[in-house]
Amino acid sequence: MRLERIVPGRPPAQGLTGAVLTRDLVVASERWAKGRRLSAADLAVLGRPGVRVEGGPRTLASAGIAVLVVEPGDLHEDAAAERLAAAVRGPGLVVKGPSESRIDLRAAHDGVVHVRSALVERVDRIDPLEVFSLFDGQVVSAGDLVASVKVAPHVVPAEAIERAERIASRAGPNRLVRVAGFVPRRVGVVVKESLHAPARERFEASVRLKVESLGSTLDSVAYVEDETEAVTAALRALARGRGPGRVDLILTAGSASTDPSDPFFVAIDDLGGRVVRHGVPAHPGSMLWLARVGRTDILGLPTCGAYSKATAADLLLPRLLSGERASAATVARLGVGGILTRSMRFRFPAYARELDAPDG
Repeated sequence: MRLERIVPGRPPAQGLTGAVLTRDLVVASERWAKGRRLSAADLAVLGRPGVRVEGGPRTLASAGIAVLVVEPGDLHEDAAAERLAAAVRGPGLVVKGPSESRIDLRAAHDGVVHVRSALVERVDRIDPLEVFSLFDGQVVSAGDLVASVKVAPHVVPAEAIERAERIASRAGPNRLVRVAGFVPRRVGVVVKESLHAPARERFEASVRLKVESLGSTLDSVAYVEDETEAVTAALRALARGRGPGRVDLILTAGSASTDPSDPFFVAIDDLGGRVVRHGVPAHPGSMLWLARVGRTDILGLPTCGAYSKATAADLLLPRLLSGERASAATVARLGVGGILTRSMRFRFPAYARELDAPDG
């Protein structure tokens, strides 16, 4: 890249076709935005005797208009932004732009945002590249802005973009930012609590709202005695059932999450499953637990009343209903931003943003 100047009313030097404006100007009553690549016709207008040019420094008429000449190894800002966006963009995103070297990545469908934060940070260390996004794990609707990329100067070294592309390639086909769409899944509920009819109705309505808001189906709600045989039978029917009996996800309520002898934990062991995680790094909801029996995930809350509150379960549920499995990695992602005060409610699905938080 090299700097050249064009004095209005004088024939420009040779080789300036494609040069880039560094300032907004008004040329012959027409606005020319900074970043504009000058065509042969543009250069002819600037060289016309008596042409009126406004904007820029007061010495414009004598010092000339500063332009940047793109040389081999350089990229115009829009071309650089397009390559950066392609490097960052994973599945579930659509491109809007460029506009002044900024390209927006918007959700192609409802789902959960996934951000490879460490790799985004590495790209953002490359001067002058900019990548910025929502938080990992946020729930978005189709059309929502998820991330943007921008290139600060009008002309950048291609080598900077090539470095970003190499970093992004390490993330594989999912790239640095993606939106995992909700997958229609079948959900069952097992409750180890005694509830009267009105309380049951409120509880089931709350669970149904959450599940159906995320594109899945609530198949059944079973209320069982607080003993191992009853819990085992209920879990077996949902996790080991054949054909239409088996569900993809079981939600539970009423467990004593710190008691290894609780019937839920004994039943999971008897069915050949395993508890993936006791507790999660977020509050409220830190006493949640996750388990798997065969191909079925299980999300456990201590009491059914917690389903009417906004808790870490409302960060986990969208992940589980968008194709993630119950795993330590899924839980670990909750830690950053896991203090779920009202100011953090933007991270929740829409149904949970106005729910009360549990006491304590």
